Amino acid sequence: MLLKTINRRLLLGLMLFPGLAVADQLNQANTAWVLTSTALVLFMTIPGLSLFYAGLVRSKNVLSVLMQCFSITCLVSLLWLAGVYSFIFDDGGDLQKLIGGSSKVFLPNVSVDSLKGDIPETVFFMFQMTFAIITPALIVGGFAERMKFSAMLWFSALWLIMVYLPICHWIWGGGWLADLGAMDFAGGIVIHVNAGVAALVSALVLGKRKGFPTTAMPPHNMTMVVTGAGMLWVGWFGFNAGSALTADGHAGMAMLVTHIGAASGALTWMFIEWKRFSRPSVLGIVTGMVAGLGTITPASGFVGPFGALVIGVTAGIVCFYATQYIKRTLKIDDSLDVFSVHGVGGVTGSLLTGVFAATSLGGQGLSEGVSTIVEQVGIQALAIVVTAAWSALFSYLILKALDKLIGLRVTSDEEVQGLDTVLHEETGYLDL
Repeated sequence: MLLKTINRRLLLGLMLFPGLAVADQLNQANTAWVLTSTALVLFMTIPGLSLFYAGLVRSKNVLSVLMQCFSITCLVSLLWLAGVYSFIFDDGGDLQKLIGGSSKVFLPNVSVDSLKGDIPETVFFMFQMTFAIITPALIVGGFAERMKFSAMLWFSALWLIMVYLPICHWIWGGGWLADLGAMDFAGGIVIHVNAGVAALVSALVLGKRKGFPTTAMPPHNMTMVVTGAGMLWVGWFGFNAGSALTADGHAGMAMLVTHIGAASGALTWMFIEWKRFSRPSVLGIVTGMVAGLGTITPASGFVGPFGALVIGVTAGIVCFYATQYIKRTLKIDDSLDVFSVHGVGGVTGSLLTGVFAATSLGGQGLSEGVSTIVEQVGIQALAIVVTAAWSALFSYLILKALDKLIGLRVTSDEEVQGLDTVLHEETGYLDL
């Protein structure tokens, strides 16, 4: 959808000024906004997601989670340069609908003057890199407190190449799902469904933490959790509004609906919890906020404020009960509720995008060539199923292969001792 956004903007410019080669003209306002958005999205991972996740785990594992998010940022950045970006966004010739080309591996022909639409390609490269960074970082929540650091690095690298790369190309790189009309403005399918399913598979393959579900494992530092959640909320404006790639009303609307989705998701979760457990919790309201953000993400460039309100409220309801069902009924130890919040939220938001994108409901319109809401929802459902199936299959294969080769999980004694000491010989807090 990002490439389609660029192409629509170029077409409009050529219609207004037939003699102008818009693709060769740098737009400084758009460039400044995407530069800012890039920093905001990276802010979501380090420190936003890092602090959010680190506060949710037990104190003996706080550094391990911070280390995982930080190292994933570094690892993905280098892999992005080494070819992942090229095979997503470069022209793949006859195979374009399946995978991109290799001419941008290590960016040999990209200079300060190279443009992607009307922004520098270096800026587009960096902006998309931040999306690739946060996606495997989200999966950390599925196996937190029990995975070897070496296995985590190998899994993140292989998953980026085998799972994120093709799915991102199919939807954002001019692939076959984009041609069908799949709508995913900022990553509801590419990021949240994708990472959520991978986290669920990881939790199942690695098994439960020692003591789960009978032993209480509350967050060790709620102040850290709320701080990280606040950073996620702010950074998400770059995530969604930045995906417009323009400093105009489209970015403004994306920012507005993102905020409405977050606020309504947070309050909905809070009130459900308040009624059910007789008290509103800080953990509940911030988790509802993240659910609202993840659910509005695919729709953020396509829906209006009313659609955002409905999507946010729906996110708070659906993700709350998904969390209860996964943890309490199925007893699956998705440590930090990645599937329940991001996976289920991504599915919900992607389906509702097909509804509230309709102009009759205040949206910006369905995909080109799609005439009815039912048809659009069907396309959305197909993209979700394809993404979930691909992510589940290859996440499972990668994990099983790594388990055979290097082992995935620390020993029971090491888990009890805590990953900070066992894997890094450091502790997050000093005993005074």
